[in-house]
Amino acid sequence: MELAEKLKILADSAKYDASCSSGGINRGRTPGTFGTCSAAGICHAYTPDGRCVSLLKVLYSNACRYDCSYCVNRCSNDRPRATFEPRELADLTIGFYRRNYIEGLFLSSAVIGTPDYTMERMIEVLRILREEYHFNGYLHAKTIPGASAELVQRMGLLADRISVNIELPSEASLTKLAPDKKRGEIFRPMGQIAVQSRQNRQDLVRYRHAPRFAPAGQSTQMIIGASPENDRHILTLAEALYKKYGLRRVFYSAYLPVNADSRLPAVTTRPPLLREHRLYQADWLLRYYHFSASELLGEEEPDFDPYLDPKCSWAIRHPEFFPVEVNKAPEFALLRVPGIGPRSARRILLARRQQHLGMPELKRLGVVLKRAQFFVTCEGRAPARGTRREIASALLDPQAFAADVHQLSFGEITEETLSTAAPAVQQLTDGGMAPERAAMEVRQEALGCLTRRM
Repeated sequence: MELAEKLKILADSAKYDASCSSGGINRGRTPGTFGTCSAAGICHAYTPDGRCVSLLKVLYSNACRYDCSYCVNRCSNDRPRATFEPRELADLTIGFYRRNYIEGLFLSSAVIGTPDYTMERMIEVLRILREEYHFNGYLHAKTIPGASAELVQRMGLLADRISVNIELPSEASLTKLAPDKKRGEIFRPMGQIAVQSRQNRQDLVRYRHAPRFAPAGQSTQMIIGASPENDRHILTLAEALYKKYGLRRVFYSAYLPVNADSRLPAVTTRPPLLREHRLYQADWLLRYYHFSASELLGEEEPDFDPYLDPKCSWAIRHPEFFPVEVNKAPEFALLRVPGIGPRSARRILLARRQQHLGMPELKRLGVVLKRAQFFVTCEGRAPARGTRREIASALLDPQAFAADVHQLSFGEITEETLSTAAPAVQQLTDGGMAPERAAMEVRQEALGCLTRRM
């Protein structure tokens, strides 16, 4: 098979993996090497479902021995198969880098033969890049569940970031949809990477030239919508992963129906992109706003409101917390205000040392006053007083009513329509209603419901 044909097959097979992002580390050029790794990350492209991923993103092989129901590369699917040779893929990466196409590589693979054999082939690609080509750019590799601890360690010494995909949010769903994979085989390398990363940080304090182990940390991915778990279950699991394994990112991948299978949603099911978006917003609240999963969702409300972002939803459920006095409140309280983020909160803390802050100052500091004005006071005075309907209108998320969104598909010139609108909007448009009218009708209904809740 020609190299170009292999690349076409294996790049297409890798596009459904969203667990790829910029590394968040800086590593400059050193004598005898070429390529740099900057915190700004590597080049990116957009997949058909709208995710921003690294440009050179390929599988080592898509000839998988497993039969995971949700995967396009499962062994029971009739599709073209290809496998790189280690040097072949390393040469391709270097060639693309020298042509200024890419700044790094994201490497994953289907399971060929055994997990250990697959990992050995992937590690050989990384070894050639690092030791023979002296490539100093960003490398992100995905471990294979079931591979030996020694191979995980070798991969961590070559790659900047390692990902161990958890795939599905519960053991029951994993057993049902991916019977060849075991939950313990996923969590075991996660724990190993966490322990070795902590040990490596201590070694680097003592010995400046100690080899670095996965300096950009580890990440994972969960598929959303292929199994019945609610948002509360998913967010609680993500919170536990951050605390126990020190993950840098948990990626949430809206299920794209690529296979017809009785265990899965129908192939006509729309990808739950808005639900994925809400989970990313909530994930941000966990990592940067000091929220906990139990605060954002409970037994009574196990799923996120499609019409409100999670922070606004929390604010509406806790009116006793507001208003917040911007000239006196601690950072923790400021971060709970809709329209105030970590950067604007820090600016407020610095600016109020020099002067009392009012609405003009808050605007200059980057506060989104459209939302924040209803939840704060400035020197005891409320900047704005609105009716419940006016406040509700300011809080509704416009993205929930974007009924007709066009995004360029990966590797194609044509456009695909992939809506991030709420399910109610999509149902009306599927029934033949014009997108603008459907969005307007659902928004009016959502506005009325939210006004009554407040």
